[in-house]
Formats: sequence, C-alpha cells, structure tokens
Amino acid sequence: MKRNNIFIAGPCVIENMQLLDTVAKELVRLNNKFDTDIIFKASFDKANRTSLHSFRGPGLKEGLAMLKAVKEKYGLKILTDIHESSQAEAVSKVADVIQIPAFLCRQTDLLVAAAKTGKVVNIKKAQFLSGKDMRYPVEKCRESGAQEIWLTERGNSFGYNNLIVDFRNIPDMKEIVPTVIMDCTHSVQRPSAGNGKTVGDRKFVPAMALAAKAFGATGYFFEVHPEPDLGLSDAANMLELSNLERTIEKLL
Repeated sequence: MKRNNIFIAGPCVIENMQLLDTVAKELVRLNNKFDTDIIFKASFDKANRTSLHSFRGPGLKEGLAMLKAVKEKYGLKILTDIHESSQAEAVSKVADVIQIPAFLCRQTDLLVAAAKTGKVVNIKKAQFLSGKDMRYPVEKCRESGAQEIWLTERGNSFGYNNLIVDFRNIPDMKEIVPTVIMDCTHSVQRPSAGNGKTVGDRKFVPAMALAAKAFGATGYFFEVHPEPDLGLSDAANMLELSNLERTIEKLL
C-alpha cells in the first residue's frame, strides 16, 4: 500500500447504506480526479460513546456486511476499528486496515490479535501518551507478526474537555514507523464538553492537515458527512463531504 499521501475518509459511524453509498461515490470521484487511493473508513460500533444512550452503529455482523458491499461495489480499500480481540478475525476478512482506537492502544491482547491477521494495523496514539511512547504498542505488534504498522496522531488531553496537538509527535513517531497519519477531525474535539457529549470545531480541520504536512505527516484521516450536523456521532467534528475535495487539493 502506498505510504505517501495516504488519505482515509468516511463517516464516523455506519448510519445506513445510503450514507455509505453517498460517501463512497464521492471518494471514487476524487480518486479518479487526483489519481489517489482514498481508503474508506466507517465504524460498525462506537463502543466508547459518552452516553449509554448514544447511537453506536449496526454492530459487527451487519456492519461488516455493509462495508463489504462498499468494497465490492466501489473497489475502495476499507479501514475500520476493533474494540475487542475477538473481532479481529472477522474484520480481517473485509478490512484492508485494522485500526486500534486511541484509548485502547496499550491493550496487549487487542494489538496481538490485530497483528496476527496479517493486515495493516493503524494504531491511534492515546491522548495521554507522547509520540515516543508509541514504540511500545508498535513493538507488541511487530513481535506478534505484523508486517506493516501505521501510527496516527490525534491530540493530547489539555486539562478537562479539551485537546491540543503537539505536532512534534509526528516526526517523533516517524522515527518508529515510516507511516504517520494525522487525524484531522478527532484532533479538533472537545471531549464531553457539550452537556455530556463531545463537541468541537470543524473549521480548524484543513489547518490541522496543512500543519501536519509541514511536520512530515505521510497521511491524513478525515471523518466526513454530507450533512455533518445531522450525523449520529462526532457531528461537530466531521468535515463537510463537499469540502473534502478542496482540502485534498491543498495537500497535494
């Protein structure tokens, strides 16, 4: 898989097949226009929502069936995340990249299970770790047989209900692995700052991407939605699907 200018995009959570089709069609158009290979991202389960009553997604079986349909219909590579080691094998039959959520990046069994699938493993850096600390999750994956490992920067906790990005983490992590992704949408979050739900400010997303490029990022992660404010997860942080083209164009 190409390591320069990796783009990952898609809705935060699988809401319905119509949403997946809408996003996938746009990614195919952008791939054709820019000669890129955007990886389609969506989660089948958001297992770490703030509220017990928040929408989580369709679940493993139905979610993977929907992602498989996107892959077969549009020819897009697929990235999705796992929260339990028991999910790794099933996910590996559909996903090209298995993602480890930031809060779970120290979970040994999860890392080992993902590594053993033989798929690319994308480990998101925890909000409480430095870039240099990510050598330990990488070592766990390497020793468990992973052939290709990516790391993703997504900000650090900055007091309560806020994140800040220390872009020095990008070159620090490039000393560990050659592929470092910038999560341009989660990095603008303000966790649990909105009466029990995560809020944020999507206007900073393009600037996050450009700053990451200046620090040597090799890829960019965008959660996108045709109508972000109506999204069922991370509504305030997702980039408008209509703005993805100009953002990618600036990065290229």
